[in-house]
Amino acid sequence: MSPYVANGVSHNDFSKLGVQTPPLSTSSTASSSSSSSLSLSSSLRSKASSRHDGFSTRAIHIGSEPSQETNAVIPSISLSTTYKQDGIGNHKGFEYSRSLNPNRDAFERMIAALEDGLELDKKVLYNEATNDDSPSESSLAVTTRGYAFSSGSAATATVLQSLGPDAHILCINDVYGGTYRYLQRVANGLTNLSTTFIDFENATDDNIINSIRPNTKLIWIESPTNPTLRLANIPHISSLIHSHPHTTPSPRYTSLTRPLILVDSTFLSPFYISPLKAPINADITLHSVTKYINGHSDVVMGALIVRLSSPYPHPFLEALPEKLSFLQNAHGAIPSSFDSWLAQRGAKTLALRMKQHGLNALALARALKRNPNVKEVVYPGLRDHPANPIVWSILRGSWANEWIKSQGFKQDEEGRGDVPFGGIISIRIDISSSPSTPETFLTSLRLFTLAESLGGVESLAELPARMTHAGIPAEERAALGIDDSLVRLSVGVEETSDLIADVEQALEIACGGGGASASASANGDASSISTVEEEAMFVDVDSANGSAEDFAVSNGV
Repeated sequence: MSPYVANGVSHNDFSKLGVQTPPLSTSSTASSSSSSSLSLSSSLRSKASSRHDGFSTRAIHIGSEPSQETNAVIPSISLSTTYKQDGIGNHKGFEYSRSLNPNRDAFERMIAALEDGLELDKKVLYNEATNDDSPSESSLAVTTRGYAFSSGSAATATVLQSLGPDAHILCINDVYGGTYRYLQRVANGLTNLSTTFIDFENATDDNIINSIRPNTKLIWIESPTNPTLRLANIPHISSLIHSHPHTTPSPRYTSLTRPLILVDSTFLSPFYISPLKAPINADITLHSVTKYINGHSDVVMGALIVRLSSPYPHPFLEALPEKLSFLQNAHGAIPSSFDSWLAQRGAKTLALRMKQHGLNALALARALKRNPNVKEVVYPGLRDHPANPIVWSILRGSWANEWIKSQGFKQDEEGRGDVPFGGIISIRIDISSSPSTPETFLTSLRLFTLAESLGGVESLAELPARMTHAGIPAEERAALGIDDSLVRLSVGVEETSDLIADVEQALEIACGGGGASASASANGDASSISTVEEEAMFVDVDSANGSAEDFAVSNGV
């Protein structure tokens, strides 16, 4: 098998998954190795059945196999646009770079693995009847497939176009502005897509179920939201959708079909949330790779990850991979080989960065809670955040769960507790003395850069009401809690104490003193970094009929 099989498994993938494969036999070594083949096969089967490689192991090794041509440890950047065929249609998986490129394929295999793809099949790994120690393609269950795009917006457009004409979706009401813009101003006109916007955080089960129509094909959830960090109970919503008997019969299934569930988990990355696994069991994950996955503010990319096997079968889900592959090639909105290479390199340190982002953000949030110049600190990882119990529910199914436990973070008897949960914090600054206080604060920061976007190693700060969300009318912003006192912080991976000191000195300058009350205890907090999603824009809509005032949505960054 070629090492470059889109979202497939090469010979080297076995060793990357913790399976030690024997070297390929030659005539001179076959006889000497035959006596040990049975014991080796047994050992391999035992090891393989107990291995389930972790997050960083997958990020570092899947898609980064040493070159079979040069033995180079780091993948090369493949700039070729076309590939030699040994005969008509006889090639190594690559014909034209828009259709597939080695670097994009490597990234797609890696990101699929981070969403829990490439799992070992514990029932059969080697052919016991023939004592064949060669890896078999059937020995791995490929449970997810990844698709890379030139931006998160391109990923959004592709998955929505895959629904076909005259479809209906349910969408969280304070969705990212680019998503809202495409739903209302592009998809509605091109494919007659209709959208019902719902406040999933406060909607009752009946509200959600009664909004489902016979042509409802997708539930679109984004959580936490930007910049108010509202957190919908995604596990509960998913369970509700999976358990409800819907009204559209399927010719291929005895059960009735349901809408697919998509989760935009850009703010949390694959480390803090695993939408395709229990307890969420969604069908599709969307990422703006630009943010945490790449992590260095030098790549614009997007990704979709689709679940290939689900405990909740769905005929459209079976057809979706082929549809997405076709649209990805037909649209041509694919990342360059260089961007794919950069994003894959960035993802190799994703777990390391997300741990520090979370620790830094939690430490900074704790310090800001003690600062008299801050009226409110919004961070779902804090015990007193309204959705803190949901945070713990999400974390239990995530890659971060074991690390969270190892750090000593625990829930109390009420199911609450401080815990790292991404790197984004929003704060409300006291502006009673001067409306310009937030701007003074932002321009007085030394380490936090005044800029849009999020998820990089560097810390960023912005004023949503006048920057990322300026396109929303004032009355709409007020209804969503986005006023001139709200500041969004994307906490980086700098030293924790330096970040706390920077924010406190800026608050002291802006508010006239009193902002350093937490300095003494700041160094005792765990290090932290904030995780926010890009300039998502909120929409005030009628959840009953999905109507929304047509207003100007800023382009954002």
